[in-house]
Amino acid sequence: MKADIIIHGNAVFTGLNEQPEKLSVAIKDNQIIDVDTPDALENYISDVTRVVDAGDKLVMPGFFDSHIHIMAGSLFNHYSVPLSETVSAEDAAEKVKAYADAHTHAPWIIGVGWDSTAWGDKDFPDRYLLDRYIPDRPVFLIQAEGHYGWVNSKAIEIAGITKETANPDYGIIYKDDNGEPTGILIESAMSLVGKHAYNFSEEQKMKMAQLFLDEAAKYGVTSVNDLYLSRAHEGLEGYSVFKEFDENDQLTTRIHLYPPLNGDLEAAKDFKENFSSPKLKMAGLKQFIDGVVTGYTAYMLDPYKDKPETRGEIGFSEEQLQEWVTAADKEGYQIKFHTIGDGAVRLGLDLYENAQKENGRRDSRHTLEHIEVISTDDIPRFKELGVMPSVQPYHMALMPRESHTERVAEEKFPYLYVNATLFNEGIVMPYSSDYPIIPLNPMLGLYHAVTRKDYTLEDTWNEQEKISLAQALKAYTYGSAYSVFRENEIGTLEKGKLADIVILDRNLFEVPEKEILDTNVEFTIVDGQIVYEKTVEIV
Repeated sequence: MKADIIIHGNAVFTGLNEQPEKLSVAIKDNQIIDVDTPDALENYISDVTRVVDAGDKLVMPGFFDSHIHIMAGSLFNHYSVPLSETVSAEDAAEKVKAYADAHTHAPWIIGVGWDSTAWGDKDFPDRYLLDRYIPDRPVFLIQAEGHYGWVNSKAIEIAGITKETANPDYGIIYKDDNGEPTGILIESAMSLVGKHAYNFSEEQKMKMAQLFLDEAAKYGVTSVNDLYLSRAHEGLEGYSVFKEFDENDQLTTRIHLYPPLNGDLEAAKDFKENFSSPKLKMAGLKQFIDGVVTGYTAYMLDPYKDKPETRGEIGFSEEQLQEWVTAADKEGYQIKFHTIGDGAVRLGLDLYENAQKENGRRDSRHTLEHIEVISTDDIPRFKELGVMPSVQPYHMALMPRESHTERVAEEKFPYLYVNATLFNEGIVMPYSSDYPIIPLNPMLGLYHAVTRKDYTLEDTWNEQEKISLAQALKAYTYGSAYSVFRENEIGTLEKGKLADIVILDRNLFEVPEKEILDTNVEFTIVDGQIVYEKTVEIV
């Protein structure tokens, strides 16, 4: 047998050891057919074999981002106003106005990334400020975490929101003392506007999907989990578009789908039958237990320090959630829950434990996502119950520490954004970005995992939660493959596995930590096919 591609490297990180090694990788069709010394693989070379000499650059398994939102990512990154660098509400409004003037044909002006806590404002902005700049076109600005929005009066008019409009389930329409909507929509209330703003054509969705695939290839992301985005963003799914790409053999990233856990198991069964190819498959079901700390919707065990009248809230009743979990678990579905507050984490573990008691224990790999606040009592329960914790290492640097430290008791500070603590339990953990809340580039997550640098990129936060580079790389490859029961197919460089491989422009094990942020991908292979190539020396 002759190889289609052979990669020689002095720093090949297979994921099986803690350090890279001098090895060669032989690829035929869509598989790795051997991993051995360069001399041992000479017999695989023919006149048509492409031989890539990676030299001292790092060769490794393709990155697997275990928690993203594909269509939202393309929308936020390519069709919206970036607001993460704004310094005030006025500054944000000015940037929105400039964008609107430059995009006169856009039916909606959508922005993303604003954060009033980063502005130092205790209060949310209102619609009247936006009205001063854009009175006649609808504006929908999504906060940095994606759980609440800021809109102008035109958007409120189109959505039909009035003084009489009641709050939807798990949503809040902020109103002033006179009962008038202020322009702030929390959680599911965002969908009142979103269903109009997200009304894209199939052609537009195809463009959005392609933009994502191009970006993933550039960053060496060869597999992803595309998770249900929430009731706040109904209509931003791209299932039919992904299916068309897959059928036309145009998918350059493996996509694992997690539609909503909502009790409709017949729909789930149909979905699973519809999406079952090696590059596009349903992997499980996803739902939200709570919201976010900054919006006081994360569900806590104790009242918020700066808003003691609330502990946050859950999106559905415990009884409803338990009914859904037990039924889905019985049918063999894997479940992922969004859990940010320590109350949500405990409830999520309880739900899984109760389903286990009812249905019997199995290798379910149920998961809790985010885990920004956790009680020490619940840390050992992950291993006891076989539940996977899924964290996004860059989340801790998404906004100033005060977004959390001003809201929870001081004794909880060491357990904000835990990381090493969970690894130390001996649990397999997947890594992810939560794109587009965080950029897709895995280097950001790797950097914050190994440094624990906070929002300033200078100060370290909860230094005890640092992990090694090898641990971080394994979480972003093998850990995520394990999360979808595909650890025997992808996630490491081994003979017989699918050929999903990347080459970075430097060896991360040999450079200062800060250089991780400057690292680029030079070569991305998915299913044995080169899907991205920058500059690699060819012999």
